[in-house]
Amino acid sequence: MPETPSDEKRDWSLASDSARETATAIAVAALDKKAMGLEILDVAGKVDYADFLVIMTGRSDRHAQALAQGIEEALKKKGVRPVAVEGFPHATWVLMDFGDVVVHVFQNDSRQLYDIEGLWLDAQRLPVPVSIGTE
Repeated sequence: MPETPSDEKRDWSLASDSARETATAIAVAALDKKAMGLEILDVAGKVDYADFLVIMTGRSDRHAQALAQGIEEALKKKGVRPVAVEGFPHATWVLMDFGDVVVHVFQNDSRQLYDIEGLWLDAQRLPVPVSIGTE
């Protein structure tokens, strides 16, 4: 029986299709708000709290807040709401928990300090989607 594209995904990832779709929607929303350094890390099977980490940088506290708000609004339109949001008032590091997907919106200094990508060098990276532009 020939492999289908979804079989290929399962060969390298334990993540659910739903989590993958959520991570991709988050990435598109972030790119629409001009997120920098966007990465989608597949951590399924490596941690028990998420399938994906979506990491990005905002240029300032206001930009980080706008990224977080844009993500929340875009996902709300799809019927997905965060379980929790932390760090919004100061926005040096905003953490958004969407269940199987955890979002980290950093300002540059905080991103370099915590180096989450460095902790997950062995995690697969999903291709970053092309932004579809603003509606």
